[in-house]
Amino acid sequence: MRILAFSDLHMALNHANQLVTASAEADLVIGAGDFCKMRQGLDEAMEMLSGIASPLVLVPGNAESAEELTQAAPQGVHVLHGSGMTIDGLRLFGLGYGVPLTPFGDWSCDLTEAEATELLDRCDGTDILISHSPPKGYGDVTSTGDAVGSTAVRDAIERLQPQLSLHGHIHDSWGYRGTLGRTQIANLGPRVNWFEGAA
Repeated sequence: MRILAFSDLHMALNHANQLVTASAEADLVIGAGDFCKMRQGLDEAMEMLSGIASPLVLVPGNAESAEELTQAAPQGVHVLHGSGMTIDGLRLFGLGYGVPLTPFGDWSCDLTEAEATELLDRCDGTDILISHSPPKGYGDVTSTGDAVGSTAVRDAIERLQPQLSLHGHIHDSWGYRGTLGRTQIANLGPRVNWFEGAA
């Protein structure tokens, strides 16, 4: 299965157009959160992506809540947050929001590590783990050199060992690729990222 994945669109029309064009070659499209800006413009962001005809799976970032994303997403789009699904035999599990808590204030949708662990513990097996926040120590380094990823997400990757673990959130680490055990980890960013997935 050919998978197109991205994160942190933040209403960038040029990136949205590139993603829509590329999606014609995709069997599955995954968006790992932050489609709008600070809880504003989510309907517009979804409209930018409306040309994607492939199956589309989204997780909320810290810029939109799960409820807001579910309401704004076009019909047929799958929103995952502490939940999973199977597409053509490929198992996916999603976790949105910023983990751990961010310093961004009341607009940011965040989870504590304990809250994230509780949601991730619902998953007993997956081929692709999608979380807005990256795992601690993997694609999570800010411009100041701080590693601000999630221990809960890292623990879930170690436990589940999915084929792919796809993230965003930390803009300074967009484009990161690494491995943890047999899992390929990527911090995506809003550009076109291609992956192969097998059920």
